[in-house]
Amino acid sequence: MTQSTTGTAAAHPLPPPKELRRLREAKSLSEEQVAAAVGVTRATVRAWETGRTSPRGRKREAYARLIGTGDADALTPGAPNKWSKDDAARAAGAPPKTAPTAGSGRDTGSGSVAAAAAPATTAPADPAASAASAASETDAEIETGPSAAEAFDALYRHSAAALFRQTYLLTGRRGLSREAVGKAFGLAWQRWPEVAVDRDPVGWVRAAAYDHAMAPWHRFRREHRHLDPPPEAPGPRALLDAMLALPPSYRRTLLLHDGVGLGLPETAAETEASTPAAAGRLMTARAAVAERVPEFAEPSTPAEQSALLHERLGALALAQPASSLPVPELIRTCSERKAQLWTRAAIAFTVLLIGLTLIALATAPRKYEPPRSPAQQVGGVPPLGGPQKLTPQTEKLQKKLGGELVHGPARLVPRAG
Repeated sequence: MTQSTTGTAAAHPLPPPKELRRLREAKSLSEEQVAAAVGVTRATVRAWETGRTSPRGRKREAYARLIGTGDADALTPGAPNKWSKDDAARAAGAPPKTAPTAGSGRDTGSGSVAAAAAPATTAPADPAASAASAASETDAEIETGPSAAEAFDALYRHSAAALFRQTYLLTGRRGLSREAVGKAFGLAWQRWPEVAVDRDPVGWVRAAAYDHAMAPWHRFRREHRHLDPPPEAPGPRALLDAMLALPPSYRRTLLLHDGVGLGLPETAAETEASTPAAAGRLMTARAAVAERVPEFAEPSTPAEQSALLHERLGALALAQPASSLPVPELIRTCSERKAQLWTRAAIAFTVLLIGLTLIALATAPRKYEPPRSPAQQVGGVPPLGGPQKLTPQTEKLQKKLGGELVHGPARLVPRAG
C-alpha cells in the first residue's frame, strides 16, 4: 500500500530546512546517525536539511519523531505547525493566505485540512527505536529535483550564448570565444559539486571563460594570431576597436560593469582588485573609449555614459551569432573523456615510475666499488741521471783490477832513515 504524501506531510509537519539542522544538532545527532536510524544515506539527510528534497512516507514520520523538539505539540498529528504561516495565521484568528488544492498530491508544508482530518496519535517514548522500526519498512524514498546532468544542461542553455558574445567583445575572435566557453563549461562539469552549490554558477563559469579567453599565450597560436573581420557598420567597428585597444584588466572591468551590469564591488571581486582600483580602471576605460568614439563623450553624467555603453555593447554582442556552439551533451562527454584520459595518464606515469624504481633497486650494486683508472703511457719525463752502462771491455778491466788489488804485492812500508 502506498501512503498519501499530502496526508503524511500534514500529519507530520516539519520545520524549515535550517531549523531541521538546528534540531538535529540540539539532540547531538550527526548526519550519519540520522541516516542510519531513518534508513537513508548521508547525502539524503543533507538534501533534506538544505531544502533540495523533502522526506516522504514513513521516512518522514520517522524523521519527524527522531528530531522532534520534545514537546507534545511538535509530534502530535493534528496540532498546528508552528513553522507554517497558514497555521500561525489560523492560530491568531486570521484566515490563511492560500488553501491547498484538492487532489494536488503536493506537500504544501502546512497542516491545515489534512492535519485536522488525521487521527490523533501519541508520540512514542523512544523516538530512536520507532525510527529504526520505521526505517525497516519497504517504502521507497521519493527524491525530487533535477539530476546533475539536467542542471548542467539548463545552465549551459541559459548562459552559453551570452558568454560567447561577451568573450567575443574581449578578444575579437569568434573561434577563441567558442573555445573559451567550451573550456569553461567543461571545467564546470568536472567540478560540478563545487559549481552546483556556488551562489553564482554563471559567475563561476564566466570567470573561467574570461581567464581562458584573455590568456596571453594565445598570441603564439597560429589560428588565433589575427583578429576576425570587424563589423561593417562604422559605429560598432569603432566601439570594438576601442574595446580591443584597452589593456586586458581595463577591458574586463568595463565589460563587467557597463556591459554585463555588475555592481562595482562585484566587478572588483571578479577582477581580483580592490573597489577603488576597479573604479579607477572603469573611469580610465570610459575616458579612453570616449576619446576614440566621440559619441560616448556626449553624456554629461557617468550614469548616462554607463547606460549608453550598456546599450551599445549589448547591440554589438547580439549581432554575433551563437548558433555554432556545441550541445551540452557534447561538452559533458568531452569533459568526461578528458578527465578519464588524464586519470589514465597519471596512473600510467605512476606505474612507470614505480617500475623504474623497482628495476633500479634490483640492479643497483650492494656496495660501492671505486672505478679503476685505465693505464696510459706517460711521456715527457727526463731520463734518469748517473753513470752510463758499462761496456764489455770496461767490465773486463774492472774485474781484472779488482782481482789484482786483492792478490797483488805486499804494500810498501817506508823505512825510517
